[in-house]
Amino acid sequence: MKHRLLSLVIALAGPALSGVLLVLSFPGYGQVWMIWFAIVPLMVTIYGRHPAHGFLLSHLTGAIFFAGMCGWILESPGYTLFHHFFAVVFIGAPFGLFGVVFSFLSRRAVGASALIAAPCMWICIEYLRCNFSFLSLPWGLLAHSQYQQSLLIQISDIAGAYGLSFIIALVNTALAAVVMQSLPRLNIQKNTGFTPPSGRSVASMIIFSLILVGLALFYGRLALAKPVIGKSVRVAVVQGNIDQKMKWNPRYAKSIIKTYTSLTREAAKSRPDLIVWPEAATPGPIFTNNRLYHWVRRIAEASGTYLLVGSSSREKFKTDAGKRRRAELRNSAFLINPKKEAESQRYDKILLVPFGEYIPRKETFLWSWIKVPELAQYRPGEKFTVFEGPHFRFSAVICWESIFPNLVRQFRKEGAQFIVNMTNESWYQQTSALNQFVSMSVFRAVENRIYVVRCANTGISCFIDPYGTIIDRVKDHTGRDIFVRGVLTKTIILMDAMTFYSMYGDWLVWLSIICLAVVLVMAFFRKNPGKHFR
Repeated sequence: MKHRLLSLVIALAGPALSGVLLVLSFPGYGQVWMIWFAIVPLMVTIYGRHPAHGFLLSHLTGAIFFAGMCGWILESPGYTLFHHFFAVVFIGAPFGLFGVVFSFLSRRAVGASALIAAPCMWICIEYLRCNFSFLSLPWGLLAHSQYQQSLLIQISDIAGAYGLSFIIALVNTALAAVVMQSLPRLNIQKNTGFTPPSGRSVASMIIFSLILVGLALFYGRLALAKPVIGKSVRVAVVQGNIDQKMKWNPRYAKSIIKTYTSLTREAAKSRPDLIVWPEAATPGPIFTNNRLYHWVRRIAEASGTYLLVGSSSREKFKTDAGKRRRAELRNSAFLINPKKEAESQRYDKILLVPFGEYIPRKETFLWSWIKVPELAQYRPGEKFTVFEGPHFRFSAVICWESIFPNLVRQFRKEGAQFIVNMTNESWYQQTSALNQFVSMSVFRAVENRIYVVRCANTGISCFIDPYGTIIDRVKDHTGRDIFVRGVLTKTIILMDAMTFYSMYGDWLVWLSIICLAVVLVMAFFRKNPGKHFR
C-alpha cells in the first residue's frame, strides 16, 4: 500500500511541477528562462505510460497552468470559482491530448521518431487551442513567454508564434531525453519490455535543438539590423481611465464626455494624423444616439484630426434585456472624419467574447446547468474593414481580437498598413492579464512586420514597433502605466511589404500535422512494439 501511494505521489509530482514552472514563465512572474525546461518533468513522467495515464497526468499540468495563469477570470462579473473550475477543466483538456499521443508514441515508435514528433505534436495542440470553435483561446502559447527576447521572436515573421513554440518544445524534449537516458530509475524498468532512448537518439535531439536555436538567433540578428523605412504618420492614444462601475451609469455620462473632450484637446496639440480612443469609450452607442454622435463629431472637427472611437451597444457581461434588442447589439469602432458632413467609417467586432458578449450554441447546450449567466446576444461583424485616412490605411481590432494571429493576418492581407488594438481591460484590475495581452500583441507586430498601437481604457496603452519592441506607453510621472489617465503621441512608419507569415500563415502547423500523422501510422502498424505499459 505504501509503495503504491509513493508511486502515485511520484507520478503526480512531475506534471504538477511542469504546471508550476509554466505559470512562473509567463508575464505576472516573468521567469522566462524556466520555459526552456518547464515541460521536462511532464514528459519524463508520461514517457512510456499507458495513454490513459498520459491523458490524466498531462491534463493535470494544463489545469495547474491555466488555474495559475488565468486567475483573472474570477474578475469577470457574474462568474465565480465554480465557473473558473469548469474553465480550467476544459482549457486543460488539450494538454491531456498531448499526453495520450506522446505516451502512445513513446511505446510504439521506432528510434527517435517519438521524440522528434513531440514538438510537432505540441504546436498542433496549441493550434487546436487557438481554433477550436467558441472554445478557441490563443492564450499561453510557449512562445508568448519570450515576448521580450528580441532576437528569438524575429522568426515569427516566417512561422508565427508557433515557430518559437516549436523550438522551445524541441529543447524541452531534448532535455527530457537526456534525463530519461541518464537516469533510468525515472524511466520504465527493463521488465516492462521497454528501453529508454538510445544515446544516438539523445545526441540527435541535442544537435537538432542547438542548430534550430542558433538559426533563430542568427535570423533575429539579421532582422534587427534592417532599418524600418517608409512614409510616416503621427498617432495619438487617449487613455481615459474610466472606472468600470461608472462607464455605463447615466449619472456619469457628462463626466466621461468632459474627460475625453479634455484629453483629446491635449492630444491634438501634438498635431497627430489620428487620435484613438479605447473600446466602448462613449457612454452609450453613438450609432443609435444622435446626441452622442454629434458630440463626437464636434470633437473631431475641433481637433481637425481623424478620430477613431470605440462605441458599444451595451456593457459586456450584462444580463439579457429582452429579445427585441438582440439584433441591434454591436461592439464597434468608428473613424470620424474631421470635415463637416463627411461620412464616418465603421468596423463591427468579428470575434465576440463567448460568455461575455454572447452565449454560444444556446440551443444546443444547457449552460444553465452550470449556472452561466444569461447574457444579451451581440451580433458579430462580417467584414475585415480597412479604414481609409487621408494618406494611410489601417485596421482596428477590438479587445481580445488582437490575440488571434489569423484574424490580424487577414486585416494585413486586406491592405492595413498598421493595426490599432482598442480595448477595455479594466475588468481584470491589476492582474497579470494586462501584461499577457501586451505579450500577444508583440507577436502580431513581428508576424506581420507592422506597428501595433494599443489604446486601453485603463492601460496598458502603448506603441509596438515591427520588431516587437514596446517603444513607449502611457504612464504617469512615477512610471505607472495602469489605472492612470493620459495621452501619448508617436510617429509610426506605414508598412506595405508582406511577410512570409502574412502571406502563408500557419504552414508550420500543417507540416507538423503531416509529420505527426506519418509517425502515428508507422507506430500503429509496427510489429512487436512492446506489450507492457506503466
